[in-house]
Amino acid sequence: MFTGLVQDIGQVVFKSKNNEGYVLGISSPALVHDLNIDDSVAVNGVCQTVTLVKGDCFYVQAVQVTLDKTTLGSLSERDEVNLELAMKLDDRLGGHIVQGHSNGKSLIKKIGKLGHNYILTLRITEEIAPYIVQEGSISIDGISLTIASLREEEKEFSVSIIPHTWNNTILKNKKIGDETNIEVDILAKYIERLLFCKKNKFSDSTKTPITEEWLRSKGF
Repeated sequence: MFTGLVQDIGQVVFKSKNNEGYVLGISSPALVHDLNIDDSVAVNGVCQTVTLVKGDCFYVQAVQVTLDKTTLGSLSERDEVNLELAMKLDDRLGGHIVQGHSNGKSLIKKIGKLGHNYILTLRITEEIAPYIVQEGSISIDGISLTIASLREEEKEFSVSIIPHTWNNTILKNKKIGDETNIEVDILAKYIERLLFCKKNKFSDSTKTPITEEWLRSKGF
């Protein structure tokens, strides 16, 4: 589990295709001393398992299902990546709950500024549309961000990014037309599942019914 607070910008120094997908070698002198084989690390928001630690680099195996759903397959040597180690139980949850399980990719439509902040506008895809809520949480390339605006007709949403986040993540390298990894808020998916089970009578009918009115009464 992660929090969406990027700890380092690593660099891809090795990429090799194998039967499972790609082996990626990533240089991160700042974090590698905290990594061991079998540890989890978020690479651009995608949870990967460390298979080897050597020098200031660690290696991961990106399998085909990951390559299909994320941008990891399009990485090249010398590309920069956002990195975050798995959270500890005694850590502060500074962002929001991020699992490192990408729900899909989204394309950057616009990049602008409002005062000192940057405004990133992205396309709403069919996969993520039900979970996009104004002022809700979303992970973009592993960065915990808040949805600043939502425009249903244009099928786009925007996030506001402070200069510190912009300068200390790979967002500063992004261009219009680039794809990003998207992970929606897991709490929204749990609510969706509860409603589905209730509708299909998979749960005890004597329990409190989960309805739109009930959710609003609880502050959702």
